[in-house]
Amino acid sequence: MKIPPRVVAVREPEFIRLPKAGELCPYSGMARSALNELILPTPRNDFKPPVKSYVLRQKGCRTGIRLISWPSLKSHILAHEDKGKAELEEALYPGGQQ
Repeated sequence: MKIPPRVVAVREPEFIRLPKAGELCPYSGMARSALNELILPTPRNDFKPPVKSYVLRQKGCRTGIRLISWPSLKSHILAHEDKGKAELEEALYPGGQQ
């Protein structure tokens, strides 16, 4: 009897939590401080965070759980793709000529 290989569908999360201090995010590989720069209003981002996040708090509590929108973070990361190689190739071979 031949057993077919398992097909595992990778599901991306809707939200991710901030990693603990000193740990990296398992999805983006970013440190907690780098993620905080993207999700919290700071002078570096003109008080307009480029990545959406939400805080879940119970009534009467001062602290809560900060959730980061994974699609928003992923879009932000992909929008800042390193285009150095493409620019170098265009400078060396204008119009795609090699």
